[in-house]
This record gives sequence, structure tokens and C-alpha cells, in this order.
Amino acid sequence: MTELERIKQPIAEELTRYVQLFDSVLTHEEDFMRRVLDYVRGRKGKMMRPILVLLLAKELGTIAEPTLHAAVSLELLHTSSLIHDDVVDESEERRGKASVRKVYDNKVAVLLGDYMLAKTLSQSAMTGHIGIVDAVARLGATLAEGEILQLSHVEQESFSETTYFKIIHRKTGALFEACGELAALSMHADADFLQRARTLGSLIGASFQIRDDIFDYYDDEAIGKPRGNDLLEGKLTLPLIYALKTDADPEALACAQRVKAMESTPEDRAFLIDYAKSRGGIAHAEAVMDDYRRQALELLADFSNQEVREALQTYVDFVIGRNV
Repeated sequence: MTELERIKQPIAEELTRYVQLFDSVLTHEEDFMRRVLDYVRGRKGKMMRPILVLLLAKELGTIAEPTLHAAVSLELLHTSSLIHDDVVDESEERRGKASVRKVYDNKVAVLLGDYMLAKTLSQSAMTGHIGIVDAVARLGATLAEGEILQLSHVEQESFSETTYFKIIHRKTGALFEACGELAALSMHADADFLQRARTLGSLIGASFQIRDDIFDYYDDEAIGKPRGNDLLEGKLTLPLIYALKTDADPEALACAQRVKAMESTPEDRAFLIDYAKSRGGIAHAEAVMDDYRRQALELLADFSNQEVREALQTYVDFVIGRNV
């Protein structure tokens, strides 16, 4: 049994119900819409966010329809944000396959993202919980703020870990934090569990993004994006920011400024990747994730459902140690 299979085991039945609901939402009677939605449905990925919602909810008891609608609304919002992000970043690939904007065009991608946002609101309303509707709306605003902050940061000359962590919280940390919040709200959890679930999600989300950023320093077709893609888009991530802060090599700083100005060459990007590795940038990012792992496992220590607790512990390790 793989790690992912062990993670899913306690919620196998609920995950099947989730997939059925998600697929039913993304159907349409019009042929073109149906083809576009089929393309999106066929790229679900590992479903890490709905899995987290369902596992946390399972700790609290039997999962009912509101939790499933909450999980679907969250994944719809995430998917719509990725479709829009690919337009903003002019990305041609997503999860190793052609992006929606590449297969169709930017107009279709923007409108499809809007359509899925409307479906997001509908699914959150079907939970019958105004707190969930509010949480989903706040998350949508936070995700947009994260993208805008990242775009504005590209235009700035400074390199700051503080800004980096602010961006990844709003881009990914907030998304996983919302997994915890929606799980707790849909199961009518007390304030203590709500806070712990949100904190756990935030730690997992930050780790997820740092691992994703580390991937950019290596060649691997399975990841679904070429090495140095973040640098090509003018983004400096934790390994390089740390290396620049601790070493401040003039040549590296000059290359980094060209990256920020969207004027870097392939040679600049290759140099910065090697520079970040040789100056301990990857090791530093790994150490940050290890600390987040420790905090996350502490939060799970007193979960009463052993099967769920062990699945969540494996989930944390999977996020930090994943290869794709």
C-alpha cells in the first residue's frame, strides 16, 4: 500500500462520495461547456485538499452532506484560481498537462474560472452554514491578494523572507488553513478544535508551497513545469532568498535583479539555481519544513481516532517528502 493509499483509507467511502459530487457539479448540457469541464474534471490531481477536509471532519464523527459540499466548494475555488493564475502567468502547463488557456484560449479560461467561482458560491451555500460561506468568500479574497502581492513584489528590488512567507500564506497556507476551518465548521466543532485545525492546515500549506518551490531547482518532467520556471516569471523563492541574504554575492545579486526585472537569461537562471544550492538554500528550506512538521505532529498528538491520527501523520510526511 502506498503512502497516499494509507492516507485515504479511513475516508475511502467519503472520498468516493466527494468525487461523485464534484463530478456532478462540473457537468453541462451544452457540448462545448461539457468538453471544457470534462478536461478540468480529468485533472483532479491527488485531491490533497478535500482529503484533509474529510480526515479532519472524520476525527469529529460521521461525515454528512455539509462537509462534502464544503470540500467541493473549496476545491472548485482552488481550481478556478489556478485557471486564472495560468492566464496571469501565461503558463502553458498545469500538473504536467496543457493548461486550459493553452488548449482553448485566455477568453475561455477567464470565463471558465468565473463559472467555477459561481459554482463555488453555490456549493458553499448548500452547506446551510453562513460561517462556511463567509470562510470561502474570505479565502477567495486572500488568494487574489496573494497573487497581487506576488506581482507587486516582482517589481520591487528587495529580497525578503518576510514578504516570501506573507505571499505563501496567502497563496497556499490560507487554502489549507481553510480546509481545517471548513472541516471544523461543517462538523460544528468547538473553538479549540477549530483553531487547531486551522493552524494545522496553515503549517501543511506552507510546507506544501516550500516543497513546490524547491522543485523549481531541479529537472523533473513529473512535476509538470520546467526547472527555473519561477525565476523565468520573476519570482524569487526561499532557497535563493536565503542564499542572497547570507552570502550577498555581487554577481548573484545582479542576476537576481535581472530576474526581478524580467530580463534574465537562461544562463542567469542556471547560475542562480546552482548558487542557491551551493549556499545552503535548499537545506535551509528543508529545515523550515522540518520545523513545521514538528509543530503539525504536536497538534495531532491528542487526536482520539487512531486511524485518522495516523493517516494525518502520514499526510504531513507525504506533503514534506513528496517527489511531485
